[in-house]
Formats: sequence, C-alpha cells, structure tokens
Amino acid sequence: MIDLVQLRENPEIFKASQRARGASVELVDQIVAADSARRSAIAEFEEIRAQQKAFGKKVASEKDKDAKAKLVAEAKEMSDRVKALQADNDEAQQNFERILMKLPNLIIDGVPSGGEEDSVELRREGTVRDFSTDGFEPVDHLEIGERLNAIDTTRGAKVSGSRFHFLTGFGARLEMALLNLAMDTAISAGFTPMVVPTLVKPEVMGGTGFLGEHADEVYRLEADDLFLVGTSEVPLAGYFMDEIIDLSDGPIRFGGISSCYRREAGSYGKDTRGIIRVHQFQKVEMFSYVHQDDAEDEHLRMLSLQEQMLQACELPYRVIDIAAGDLGDSAARKYDCEAWVPTQNTYRELTSTSNCTSFQARRLKIRERTSDGQTVPVATLNGTMANTRWLVPILENHQQADGSVAIPAALQPYLGGMKAYGPDGEVF
Repeated sequence: MIDLVQLRENPEIFKASQRARGASVELVDQIVAADSARRSAIAEFEEIRAQQKAFGKKVASEKDKDAKAKLVAEAKEMSDRVKALQADNDEAQQNFERILMKLPNLIIDGVPSGGEEDSVELRREGTVRDFSTDGFEPVDHLEIGERLNAIDTTRGAKVSGSRFHFLTGFGARLEMALLNLAMDTAISAGFTPMVVPTLVKPEVMGGTGFLGEHADEVYRLEADDLFLVGTSEVPLAGYFMDEIIDLSDGPIRFGGISSCYRREAGSYGKDTRGIIRVHQFQKVEMFSYVHQDDAEDEHLRMLSLQEQMLQACELPYRVIDIAAGDLGDSAARKYDCEAWVPTQNTYRELTSTSNCTSFQARRLKIRERTSDGQTVPVATLNGTMANTRWLVPILENHQQADGSVAIPAALQPYLGGMKAYGPDGEVF
C-alpha cells in the first residue's frame, strides 16, 4: 500500500512509476477517482448522521403528542436515509480498497525502466575459471551430484513429482554447512536467528504483496485457508503486524531459516534438469525493520552481506540493478547477485535483496512512534543469504578432474575440516 497523501498531492510520480514498470497508468486515475468518491460518501454520511443525532434530541424534547408523532415519522425517514448512505459509504470504501491493492510500490529514482532485459549490470567480481587449463571439460551439477551420491532427482520425482529432489549424504551435509555459514554471517551482522512458521494466514500473505500479480506462484491449503510461504520474508513481515515497534536503538533485524515452497507456475520446460528451479528448497533470509529514511542504506548493507557470502563460497558473480517491470509489487528497488554456472556459460540468480520502503508496513499496519508522539509506517527490507540453489555453482565451479569437489575454505569448518569429497565417498 502506498502513501495516500503523496498520491493525492502528486499522482504524476505514481504514473511515471507505473510507466517504468510497464503497468497501467490509468490505474492511478482510477484510484484518485475512487478516493474522491469514498471521501465524498464519508462526508455526506457524517453530515446526515450529525443531523440525525440533533433531530433525535428534538424528538425527545417534544411534549405535544401529535407533533411528536410527526417528528417520529420524519426521524424514521432520516434513519432510512442514514442506512442508505452507510451502505453507499461501505461500497465506496470497499471499491477504493480493491483498486488501491492493485497498485504496486512506487519505485525509487534511478531504477531502470522496462522489463527483465532492461536490468543493468553494475559490476562483476571474481575470476571465471578456465577449465581447459585444468585439462577437462566441466560437467553439470546434477551429474556431479549423482556421481557423489549427493542429489537424487529420480526418487524425488517418484515420491513427490517433478521438480522435487532428495539431498543425500554429502549433498545434505553441504547444504546444512552452507545454511549454517549463512546464519552465522547474519548473526555476526546483528540479525536475530528465527525459525519461522511456513504456513501463514491470507492477511499476512496479502500484506506482503504476494497475492498480486504472482499469486499463481503460491501454494494454498484451501481447507485451512492458509498459504505455504515461498520465503521466510512473509512470516517475518507478519511478525509485528498491527503493532507499534520501537526503533530507537536502531533497526530490528531477523535472520529467518525455513523450507520454502513455490509452484513455479509458468515455468513449464524451464530448468527441468537438476535443482535450479524446484518446488521446495531451504533458505536463510535477512529481514529488517528500519526508519523510512534509513531504508536505502540498509539495502546496500544487505547487498554487501550477500556479496560477502558469495566471496566466502569462492564464486564469481555479478550484481544486477533490476528493472522496474521485473521488481514485483512490493519492491521499490531490487538488486540481484548472479553466480557463474560453468556448464551454462552464464550467470544465474542466487540472491535478491529488495527495499520495500513502507509498502508492506502500511498493509500490515506496522508503525513506529515519532518524537512528537505521532505514529508512522516503518520500512521493511529483505534479502537472501543462501539457499539450496547455491549448491549448483558450488558444485560446478569447484569440481576437480578426478571427479571430486573441492570445499571452499569458509565451509570446511562446518564439514569437519573436509577439504574435498570424492566419487567413492573419499574425504580429503
């Protein structure tokens, strides 16, 4: 949800934002009109309601029986009028809220316009490995995973269907090592570890903006009217729903760990091999509540932590400033980090971090109290610290000619000091 005062005073910046997203500019005019109709309905209802209260006193004070009967009849007509205006007011309010919920967040100045192809590469870090100098051709993560008895997609499909998998032995240990490194990195940066619910109520899922354009990506349990989360951002955003929080000591930062579920609707035929695009995965997610004025600094801080993790895993990567049309409803700006995948000869997304400004907080009614006693919405931000997909570039970039996989130094303490793992279960 956006700032209504800002919308009323300057609808053109919202139209420019919609234009940059490739979204409906007319929606802004519809909201302004619905807001005007809503406020007119409220004003008319309150005026007649005030008249009704005054008239009620007149009826009560009338002593003449015939005059009182006439006044009672008039009061009945006025009561019917008030009920009709109440219905009009409710309808205008519902119509306004329905249209308003369609409007995505106002993008931040400098966000590239356009769709996915218009996102801007900001920089590249690390050196892409030349496997020819090592005398062998790299194989993809699934072949490595099967060779090491680390990934089993065949039985994953047998048990749960396509786009599911088992991580076994070394694969399971490697994922747990990665997630533990991610959580320790988050804790060192001031994030409180949180194990979160993965089922949430509709008002929480909707409040975070995931029931808009991409609602078909979300799993819903109709019998319980609950949603499976695709990221721990959702329950962490709902943690302070309907509360006034205290940011006087600085941002409130959470590091959530959870299983995540995504339907991957519309991705038929894309990334069907291996574990790049799956329905269930594990993730450590950063989430911050900050003053609105501090949101952009917090965003860059999250990006820096993501890069710290990528460097710790010794992965070449690039940073992308995501174009407006690819942001999603809640984000005002988003940066992605994409790691190099040798067998695909390209970079693939590993992390995203989004500045949602006050959009989610307004929907979820999360505020802070200012020095003058007023309450204002906070800003919320989120960012991936690590997830299951990271195994893809880790396995591919660190594969060796003898079939083993070298372990990045930062992960070795989480694997009992293991420096490499071989096809026959050899530990080096």
